[in-house]
Amino acid sequence: MSLNQPIFLKEREENNSKFVEIQQSQTTSIAAEDPLQNLCLASQEVLQKAQQSGRSKCLKCGGSRMFYCYTCYVPVENVPMEQMPLVKLPLKIDIIKHPNETDGKSTAIHAKLLAPEYVTIYTYPCIPEYEEKDHEVALVFPGPKSVSVKDISFHLQKRVQNNVRGKNDDPDKPSVKRKKTEEQDLNDGECKEPTLKKIIFIDSTWNQTNKILTDERLQGLLQVELKTRKTCFWRHQKGKPDTFLSTIEAIYYFLVDYHTDVLKEKYKGQYDKPFIFYSFMYQLIKNAKCSGDKETRKVTH
Repeated sequence: MSLNQPIFLKEREENNSKFVEIQQSQTTSIAAEDPLQNLCLASQEVLQKAQQSGRSKCLKCGGSRMFYCYTCYVPVENVPMEQMPLVKLPLKIDIIKHPNETDGKSTAIHAKLLAPEYVTIYTYPCIPEYEEKDHEVALVFPGPKSVSVKDISFHLQKRVQNNVRGKNDDPDKPSVKRKKTEEQDLNDGECKEPTLKKIIFIDSTWNQTNKILTDERLQGLLQVELKTRKTCFWRHQKGKPDTFLSTIEAIYYFLVDYHTDVLKEKYKGQYDKPFIFYSFMYQLIKNAKCSGDKETRKVTH
């Protein structure tokens, strides 16, 4: 009996191990089927009712739309604004939309709908001048000089220091006095952590981004690259890797990383709310594929 007990224990451990592996496999499979399932979203009941009743009128322009007006950036009549979960953001967001980007297909509008006080959408080439604010503005776009989200503060601090040096570079001021003034200003700058006040996103297909990215008004801005994540966008661009995110996904992942890596705070779903439209449409389109293309076109405007 004592000789068989270790064998029995070994078999039980193997069975437990297999059970855990099966559970993990099932969990992974479910997550793959619905990658948005763990978001802290508000009730989607208002969207479900709107979907059942069909298109409704925009209270601003009178256009017939589903869920929201993509030209006025407001919910339609059968989606009351007071039932929408507005979100507060830690900084301002500018979205630069390519003129050829179809309004009704842009996910950037989701951010504007639920964070209207923080998000501004510009249609290129009508964009602001950022040159004088380059120490507090950054552009999210991958590239050879892009930095990670966690390094934003460090690089903005360097810009502040360079601005201080340029300001104190007065040839009429004695060199010793100029050096002391510069050191004092730099010390003051180090005591005050620079804050990123605005982040810029480009809303276009990847093939259209070059025209916007090379605009002189965006030259010299700090570029930020996001960690590698996979998209679950239903209009994924053909021939592009699944790490190319939709605009609302890029905004969301940036905010999550900024919250944890820069603000050094635990993330508790604070920025999940703008995904209410995205998540709802994801499920609609996933279900609509079984009903044919006509239904899919209906739910995606």
